[in-house]
Amino acid sequence: MHSEKSPAREVDKQTNPLGQIVQVAVPVPAKRGQILTYDYYAGRFAPLARGMIVKIPLGRRDVWGLVLGHSQTSQISKERLKAVSDIADIPELDPVCIRFLEQLSFWTLASFGAVMRLMLNTPDAWQPQPKSTVYGITDTVPDDARLTAQRQRVLNFLQESPMLLATDIARETGVSTSLVKSMATAGLLRTEKRARQIDGWSDETSQPHTELMAQRRHQLSLSDAQAEIAGEMRKNSQDGFQVHLLDGVTGSGKTEIYFDLVAGTLASGKQVLILLPEIALTKAWQDRFVKWFGFVPPLWHSAVTSARRRILWRQAARGTAMVIAGARSALFLPFSNLGLIVVDEEHDASYKQEDQVAYHARDMALLRAKITNIPVILASATPSLESWINAGGGSEIAPRHPDWHHHVLTQRFGGAKLPAMNLIDMRLSRPISGQWLSAELKDRLARNFQAGEQSLLFLNRRGYAPMTICASCGYRLACHQCDSLLVTHKLARRVQCHFCGTSQPLSLQCPECGDNESLMAIGPGVERLQEEVQHLFPEARITVLSSDTVRTGKEAQMLFDQIHDRQTDIIIGTQMAAKGHHFPFLTLVGVVDADLGLGGGDLRAAERTYQMLWQVAGRSGRGDLPGQAYIQTYQPSHPVLQALCDDSSDPIAARNRFMAAEAIARKTALMPPFGRLAALILSSPDLTAIQKAAATLARNKPHFAQVDIFGPAEAPLSRIRGAFRIRFLIRTDRQVAIQKIIADWLNNTPIPPKTRISCDIDPYSFL
Repeated sequence: MHSEKSPAREVDKQTNPLGQIVQVAVPVPAKRGQILTYDYYAGRFAPLARGMIVKIPLGRRDVWGLVLGHSQTSQISKERLKAVSDIADIPELDPVCIRFLEQLSFWTLASFGAVMRLMLNTPDAWQPQPKSTVYGITDTVPDDARLTAQRQRVLNFLQESPMLLATDIARETGVSTSLVKSMATAGLLRTEKRARQIDGWSDETSQPHTELMAQRRHQLSLSDAQAEIAGEMRKNSQDGFQVHLLDGVTGSGKTEIYFDLVAGTLASGKQVLILLPEIALTKAWQDRFVKWFGFVPPLWHSAVTSARRRILWRQAARGTAMVIAGARSALFLPFSNLGLIVVDEEHDASYKQEDQVAYHARDMALLRAKITNIPVILASATPSLESWINAGGGSEIAPRHPDWHHHVLTQRFGGAKLPAMNLIDMRLSRPISGQWLSAELKDRLARNFQAGEQSLLFLNRRGYAPMTICASCGYRLACHQCDSLLVTHKLARRVQCHFCGTSQPLSLQCPECGDNESLMAIGPGVERLQEEVQHLFPEARITVLSSDTVRTGKEAQMLFDQIHDRQTDIIIGTQMAAKGHHFPFLTLVGVVDADLGLGGGDLRAAERTYQMLWQVAGRSGRGDLPGQAYIQTYQPSHPVLQALCDDSSDPIAARNRFMAAEAIARKTALMPPFGRLAALILSSPDLTAIQKAAATLARNKPHFAQVDIFGPAEAPLSRIRGAFRIRFLIRTDRQVAIQKIIADWLNNTPIPPKTRISCDIDPYSFL
C-alpha cells in the first residue's frame, strides 16, 4: 500500500530551487488525448511521482491528470510552460493500475487519455472527506452544570450509545440540535471530528477480513462436489495468474464455490473484485453474500450516489475496501492490493461496452489479472464459446490454454432437478389470429394457475408492438434521427426509438397520409402479451418485468419480493427475468418466440439464443417442485433448439455437442475465437464528408497475407442520433497483430474533422 499524499505540501525552496518538467496524461477526447508536459515548482510541492493525480491547466479550464514520468526538455519554452496547480489527496495509483491502462489503450486503440477517464471518473475523491462533529458523554460532569430534564434524557441515552451526530441524538431523545450543541459548550458532552459516513461507510472504515474470514470459511459447508472443485481451484490459484472456468447447470451452487475462494483471499489480506451483470437486480445474490460473510458487500454501479462512489474509490486505492461487487465499470477501480477477480455470468452481453472506449469487461478482467499475476474465476451455466474453447471444452477442436482450468457441475444443489424441456411446433399449433400463445401453452398455464404454482412467460421484446404500420398507405412509423422503427408503448401512450431514446405521443392518425384510425400495431411485445394473458386469466395476478416497468433497484426488489411471497401468479418478462433469480414456486416457463434471436448477421446469434433460452428455462423448478419449460418455435429442427431439448439424461453433454458444432463452423470461417475481427465505424452528420473519408480509407487500406478488409459499406443501422454510419470489417488470423495494422492505417490516412472513427476489437454488435 502506498503512503498518503497531501495537497500543496510545502518544502524549503533553498533545498531544491529548480522547477521540474513532468509528463501528464489528460482525460480528454481521443484526438486530443496526448501526453502533455507541465512545470511544477519544487519549492511548492514535494517531488511528483509516477501515478500521482495532479490538477493542471488545459485551455481555459483546470483538469485532473495522471503523472506518467519526468522529462529534461520540452518543446515549449520554460517561460510558456504551464504549471501544476495542485496534488490530489490520495495515494499515487499502483504501478499495476497504470500498466493495465496502458495495455488497455494498446488493445482497444483508444488514446491513453480516453482510457484513463475510465479510472479517473470520480473527481470528488481527490479531496479530503468533510468531517462531521459527533457528540458523546464526558468522564466527569461539571459541578456547576444545570441538568434539566431534557439534558438528563440526552445523558441517559448516550450512556448506552456510541458518539453520534447532533441530529441523531435529537431525533432519538426528542430534543433540539441546539440543545445538544449547548450541552457541549457547557462541558456536559465531549465532541470529536470524524469522517462523514455514507450507508455506514467512510474513508476511515475498513471491511472485516483476515481472522474473521478464516473463521467464517469453516462455519459454512459445501457439498462434496462443490468442495472438490473449490479445493482444485485453491491449489491451482497458488501459481499466480490462472483462469478457472466454473461451468455448472443453473442452480448447481457455483456462487458458493467462488465465495469459498473469496473468503480465502480476504483471509490473506488481499482485495477481491466481483463483476456482476444487471447489478440493480442482485438482491438474492447480496443475501447469499451476507450469509457467508456477515456484512453487506459495497456495490459499484451507475445508480450509486456520488458520495458513496467517492468513498469506495478512495478505499479501493488505499486497500481498505476488501471486496467490491459491481457492474463492468468496477473493473477500473484503483485497487492497490488486488488478489482475486470473479466474473459472474461471464457469457453475458452486458459486459461489452461499445460507446467511447470499446472493450469487453471479461476480456479486460483477464488482462488485469494477468498483469497483477492473480487468479480469475469465470462463472456461468452457459459459458461463452471463447471461454469454453480456452478451457479445453472442445479439446478435439483446439487445445486447452495452459493457464486455463475447466470445472464442471452437472447436478443442481440439494437434489433439485433440471426442468423438462419441450418444443411446441407453431406450424402445427398456430394460435388464434391476434394472439401469440399456442393451445398447448395456454393449457399448461391454466393447469399451473389452478395448482397455485407460478409461471413465467418469456418474450425478449419490450413495449406493446415492435412496428406500427398504416393500413391505408403502408407507412411505417420510424425515428427521424435513426434508421430504426418506433416501438409502441401502449401503457405510456407513446412510441419510442430504442436506439436514441426519442419518443412522441401515441396517435391514431397516420403522419404520412393523414388517415384517422388506420395505424396498426404489428407483432407482440410484453405489454401486448400481458393483454392476452389477462384476457385468458382475469383472476390471475400478473407482473411484467422489463426495463420499461422496472427502472430502479428498489422497484425491482419490490417486484421480486412480491414473487417470492407468492403475490404473483404469472410473470411476463424480457431478458431481465432470465438472469440469476431464484423463485422457489416457479414451475413453468413458456418461451413465446424462441426464433427471435436466430436471424440476422450476428455470428454469435445461435450461441446467444442458446444461452438466453437455457438461462430462462433454468428459472423453473429451483425449489422442491419439479419444473417444465415449453418453447414455441417455427424452427423445431434448428440445432439450438435440438440441443436444448435433447432427450439424453446429460444436458452438459448435449450442450457440448452444440458448442462443438458451433466451434467447427467458426473455425472453418476463421471467425473468433479462431480468427480475429475488428470493426471501424465512421460516423458524421455530414453524408458527403463521411463518404469522402471512407473512400480515402479504402484507397489507403493495407494489403497483407492473412488479412481481409471488407468495406466500406453502409452499416446495417445506417444512421443513429442523426449521424450517418459507414463500416469497415477487418478479419485476420489469430496470430496477426491486428492493432498495429489498424493503427498504421489510420495514422497514414487524413480524416476530415467532422468525421469520427471508432474502433471495436472483437465486436459483439454488428449494427
